[in-house]
Order: sequence, then C-alpha cells, then structure tokens
Amino acid sequence: MEGSSASRHGTAIEPVLFCEDLAFPEGPIALADGSVIVVEIADGLVDRILPNGKKHVIAHVGGGPNGAAIGPDGGIYICNNGGFRWVRQPGHIRAYGQPDDYTGGRIERVNPSTGKVEVVYDSCDGRKLLGPNDIVFDAHGGFYFTDHGKIRDRDVDRGSVYYCKADGSLIKEVIHPISLPNGLTLSPDEQTLYVVETETARLWRYRIRAPGDLEIHPYPSQNGGAIVYGAGGFVRFDGVKAEADGRLSIATLQNGGITTVSPYDGFAEFISLPDRHTTNMSFGGEDMRTLFVTLSSTGRLVKLKWPRTGHKLNFVDRI
Repeated sequence: MEGSSASRHGTAIEPVLFCEDLAFPEGPIALADGSVIVVEIADGLVDRILPNGKKHVIAHVGGGPNGAAIGPDGGIYICNNGGFRWVRQPGHIRAYGQPDDYTGGRIERVNPSTGKVEVVYDSCDGRKLLGPNDIVFDAHGGFYFTDHGKIRDRDVDRGSVYYCKADGSLIKEVIHPISLPNGLTLSPDEQTLYVVETETARLWRYRIRAPGDLEIHPYPSQNGGAIVYGAGGFVRFDGVKAEADGRLSIATLQNGGITTVSPYDGFAEFISLPDRHTTNMSFGGEDMRTLFVTLSSTGRLVKLKWPRTGHKLNFVDRI
C-alpha cells in the first residue's frame, strides 16, 4: 500500500574496500572501464578512482562538491553545496552547519580531461542557489537537481528541486517548498521523478508530464508529491538510485546502510553497512550488479555484489 512502512532486514552483504583515505566522499559514478568518479566534499575535490584503487584528482572545485552526473557533452556536472563546517576526529569526519566563508551554492561543469571548472548556474529567477545536493539527467539531456539549503544554529532553509538544460540556457524551479531534499532519481521509464527528504526519511514521487513539467498535488500534500515510503525511528535518507525492476535503493544515515523500497507496494528491506554516514551509490559492472557505495564519515568507497540489476544512468558512457 502506498506510504506503507512495512520492512525487513535483508541478508548481510559483505562490502569490499575499493579506495580509502577520502575526505567525505560522495556522488559516485561507476564508469565502463571499472573506474569510479567521486567527489571529496571536505577537500573540494573531484577524483577518478582507478580500478586498482588509486586516486587521480581531476579538479579542485572548492566549496562543497556533492552530487555528480555525466552530461550529454561528456562533462561532469557537480552540485556544489557551498561547503560545510567539519568535525574531524581520528578515523571519522562529519559535517555540521554552514561555514563562515559560505557565499552560496552552484552547479558546475568539470572537463574530465583538463580539469577546467565552469559555473553553469548559481541562481534562478534572481534567487541564489543555496545548497545543491544531488543530480540526475533525463534522456532529453536536461537534469533535475535538489537544493537542500543550509542549516544554521537557529534556522534552516526551505528546499527546492530544479530542472535545467545542460548548456546553461534554462533553469526553473519545479518543486517548492520541500523539507531538506537530498537524493533524487528517475524511474527506468522516466515517467516518474523520485525525491527523498533527509530528516523526515520520506520517499516522494512526482509524475512527469514532460521534461521539467511535474504533476503537483494540491494540499494536503506537503510538497506536491505522493508519498511512497516513510521510515520509522531515528533514520535519515541521503542518495537514491533506481534498480532495473523499478525498486529504489536509498543510502540511509544513522543506522548506516541501504534501504530498498518497492514503489508498487511500499515494502522495504534494509542492508546494514559499517558507516552511519552511508551517503550514496552507483550501479556498475558488465551486468550492472556491482554497487559502489560511499561510506563517508570513514572516508571509504566500497563495492558490493548486489542481488538485483541496477538501472543504467543516461550518458554515463560519454566519458
């Protein structure tokens, strides 16, 4: 039933270390040659992790590079959240709040060959972007991204979701307000946009009428969406990816792992991983059953043999 929170714990899956000593990695993109692009939010870097686990720095973008995706032109499009404050402890790092040098967020394009960084968008209709978080391209070459906003000591921004053209010619707000939106993805048939909220640990869906044109439900919907799933207890949601059969796998914070939800009946199962900041993932491998996952607070990129096939993202082979 829609909105159900029925769940179970799945069989344990043992992660294999792919790369370590990363400064809060996020936004993984698995490539055909076995390498993986990641960002390091805390150090402002965009990296390529080679199949042997060695790190090659593509670019230093500064701020807080977060979600990442390959565009139709072969560029790496980055959601730069503008940075965080950080608590660094031996073997552990975590973000907290807006940094003193924060000036706003932006969408950037990184040339994977030269490392050149260009700002594509930093505002919409005169409103500055606040904390862009995650991004997904549709088959038409446009992209949706979440603006999570920023959290300060006594107040928090109201979030939004935007639709853009990759060439910088169009940005429009398609969802507002929405509470701290984080991961987003498209259904395999691209008829539905899914968005998760971090603090509420809710998964929402929006029917796509045309590229960048969503069906928005009236009140009492909180944010114009239809709820698919809400987690109970002290759980927070981060990145989300679609599987080939339409299921949604959500990186889950606090209890640390992956929650997989069926959008058809709301049934969910949970796989535990050894980092409470399990933040994002990318399907790869020849059979699309290798799942690369960022374990961010411990600075690791790991891989899992997933029991089902992942959905391949648009344009990922352009690099």
